[in-house]
Amino acid sequence: MTEADFDTIQAELARLREEHRDLDSAIRALETTAVPDTLQIKRLKKKKLALKDRISLLEDSLTPDIIA
Repeated sequence: MTEADFDTIQAELARLREEHRDLDSAIRALETTAVPDTLQIKRLKKKKLALKDRISLLEDSLTPDIIA
C-alpha cells in the first residue's frame, strides 16, 4: 500500500465517521419528538449500521496481516 492509498483511506474513514456521528444525532433527535417516525428511525439505523460495516472494512485494510 502506498502512502497516497493510506492517506486516501484515512480521509474516507474520517468522512464516514463524521457521517456516522451525524446519523446518530439525527436518530436521537427523531426519537425525542412527540410522535417519533419509527420507519425513518429504522432507515437511519440501517444506514448507520452499513456505515459502521464500511468503516470496519477500511480499518481492517489499514491493519497489516500478521502471519503467525
